[in-house]
Amino acid sequence: MLADSELAGFGEQNFGAADLGHKTRDACLVKLANLLQRHPGGTLPDKLAEPKNYKSMMRLVNRPEVTHATVLQSHRQRTFRLMNEVKGSVVLLVHDQTVLDYSSLKSLAQDLGPVGNGHGRGYLCHNSLAVDPQNRQVLGLANQILHRCDQVPEKESLPAKRMREGRESRLWTTAVRQIGPVAPDKLVVDVCDRGADVFEFLAWEVKHHRHFVVRSKSNRSLVVEGPDAKPAYLHDYARTLVSLGQKTITVHGRDGALDRKAQVQVSAAAVTVKPPHETCGVYEKKPLTLWVVRVWEEHPPEGKEAVEWLLLTSEPAGQRQAAWEVASWYECRWLVEEFHKAQKTGCNVEDVQFTTVAALEPTIALLSVVATTLLNLRSLSRQPEAKTLPATTVVDADYVEVLSRWRYKEKRDLTIYEFFFALARLGGHQNRKCDGHPGWLVLWRGWMKLQFMQTGYEIHGQT
Repeated sequence: MLADSELAGFGEQNFGAADLGHKTRDACLVKLANLLQRHPGGTLPDKLAEPKNYKSMMRLVNRPEVTHATVLQSHRQRTFRLMNEVKGSVVLLVHDQTVLDYSSLKSLAQDLGPVGNGHGRGYLCHNSLAVDPQNRQVLGLANQILHRCDQVPEKESLPAKRMREGRESRLWTTAVRQIGPVAPDKLVVDVCDRGADVFEFLAWEVKHHRHFVVRSKSNRSLVVEGPDAKPAYLHDYARTLVSLGQKTITVHGRDGALDRKAQVQVSAAAVTVKPPHETCGVYEKKPLTLWVVRVWEEHPPEGKEAVEWLLLTSEPAGQRQAAWEVASWYECRWLVEEFHKAQKTGCNVEDVQFTTVAALEPTIALLSVVATTLLNLRSLSRQPEAKTLPATTVVDADYVEVLSRWRYKEKRDLTIYEFFFALARLGGHQNRKCDGHPGWLVLWRGWMKLQFMQTGYEIHGQT
């Protein structure tokens, strides 16, 4: 990460190849990206404290050449390059959706789609993160779709739903189409949660020879051969399979809960899945031959929900090692959930105030790229250069001052390494040898606390 000067030139690395129609606009985007990466929290006036920088941002995003696509283009090209440079043979594309709520922007109500209970306004943001499964590092944002949901009639018929271009279930296929073939020398695997368990998407993936792991939502009918064959269903059948072995995995806590270790079993088998009785999309109505991998926890701790993943995959998983590899790919899916936190809480992407979607959408793109850097806090502190480079190459000097005053009771310069270990301490890590290297969760907690502290220091004039 430090090798290609990402820390010293975040803007240059991610937006240096941008083409916004004029070199001054390209340079402005690079400069603003550097400023936002060093101070991602708060509103835009907080992020860009100097009035001249804030005015530059307003002028830039209101140019017709500056769109969601043109801002993302350079970063996407870099992401595809990094996918090709991964040392291992596998790279993941982790897909998921989150709602971006802009209901407070009343002037944009007619330009946005319904969200939440249908009375809010905003986007369904479909993100595709490129991930190296060996070290679980986010390589970048391979694609992002800002989808305006349709105002659907209460009693929409199935044929009408099937033919509606804007239905949400099509976003999974649209995303992989827009990414296209990348990293030809790698096994590129689409990893998705239960929202992607749509027969139309599964059939498209099979037809186009893509590799995938999708968590199953529907207990689909299976093809069973033989004169005495009885109806069989995917989930029921998967739960009868014999364990191929067990191992310990990390279960990531939700809604503030701590991570925990779980001892899980794995099993796998080939299955042939029938298409739905009623056609729910555009696809050839013929069965799909896939593999099902089940990962489950037999004895969860008291008061904890047992782990169970029922995964549909294109990859042969009959052997123990292959089944565990599929499971390990799905384990990386939590990164996209953390990315959504980084978008919303770390970069406050829902707090920007604009009067046009033309200005809002490129800003979402820019802040989303900044959010990918927050996911790699842990790997930054592991780099050898982190012990010598000043922390101000990564974050704003005010953050360094506030954190040093909290940790050492005085203002002092910190290296990247010192900054992130102090940040981990703020997040609850004890920094003892037996504790190991701080994980992403404690760094994230520390980052959130630091942003609140920074705001307090600014209000009381203590910096």
